[in-house]
Amino acid sequence: MSARKVEQEIAVRHPGETPDFFGHREAETALLAAYRSGRIPHAWLIGGTAGIGKATLAYRMARFVLAHRDPLAPSVQHAATLAVDPHDPVARQVAAGAHGGLLVLERGLNDRGVLRTVITVDETRETISFFGSTAAVEGWRVCIVDTVDELNPNAANALLKILEEPPQQSLFLLVSHAPSRVLPTILSRCRKLLLRPLDTDDVIRAASAAAEMAPDDPALIEAAAAAEGSVARALNLLGGDALKLQQKTAALLATLPQVDPRELHALADSLGLSDRVALAAFIEGVERWISDRLRTGDPNANLPRLARLAEVWEKIVLAARDTEAYNLERKPLVFSVFSMLAEAVR
Repeated sequence: MSARKVEQEIAVRHPGETPDFFGHREAETALLAAYRSGRIPHAWLIGGTAGIGKATLAYRMARFVLAHRDPLAPSVQHAATLAVDPHDPVARQVAAGAHGGLLVLERGLNDRGVLRTVITVDETRETISFFGSTAAVEGWRVCIVDTVDELNPNAANALLKILEEPPQQSLFLLVSHAPSRVLPTILSRCRKLLLRPLDTDDVIRAASAAAEMAPDDPALIEAAAAAEGSVARALNLLGGDALKLQQKTAALLATLPQVDPRELHALADSLGLSDRVALAAFIEGVERWISDRLRTGDPNANLPRLARLAEVWEKIVLAARDTEAYNLERKPLVFSVFSMLAEAVR
């Protein structure tokens, strides 16, 4: 069972199955122009905040290259976008995860059937056999890494080795939520393509298509307005419960370093045991609160305190991954998060 099957429990549609694409016109044009030139860089780092369409763009590019193997062909030279008909055999194979020219590196399941928190070196070494095989389809071979942030150190080094000596007609599309934290040696071998959060209208259109809802649905409009340019966040907020949970989280964060334990217990109880949407909403609320403080433009800001917040955020991310991966109790995570943040802001 792949990570794709796990993600479908909370995502409306996997990026590899998504024919629609909203916003990011400049980024799409840059990829198309580079391919059309016949001299496309072999590796791209597609960076930006979570849920804004980075993986969707990577799969969109992969489909186009695999469907149009000759960059100088008229169909490529005259193309206005990277769109491929969803009924095209290549599009159907990519959606099914069955195209011989596409390798996707993402978190898989361990021997116990639990989603790993990282992409392992063994999974990354699949690139060697993938690009070295002569049995796969002719022409381009594309590797999507979703996300490069989740490579463990050994996996990152394994990927670096093949990036240093890329095979002919190879294309690497590395998705990253935090490009500044990617290994500099990997960054130096990639063309960087940074995506900005979507505007609210694009979030509405994308979430409407993904959730099959009317674009004028009040719940969708409210979720999109609170999503800060992220389609994934808007989808998580749909229904109102997740949005209320984020508002409750924000209210408690505003009281730091003092927090009412009873309110903290109530917040933790509202996350449930296996509700991934609620957990994501809680972590996103914390991320937003921390990001607002790290983005401060105040030259008199307490730099040591900001550094502590950044360190705490890294610990929170790891703890949240473990909680989700092993389906742990949510209450210890909530109390731990508020305890670390209270200490950081004192």
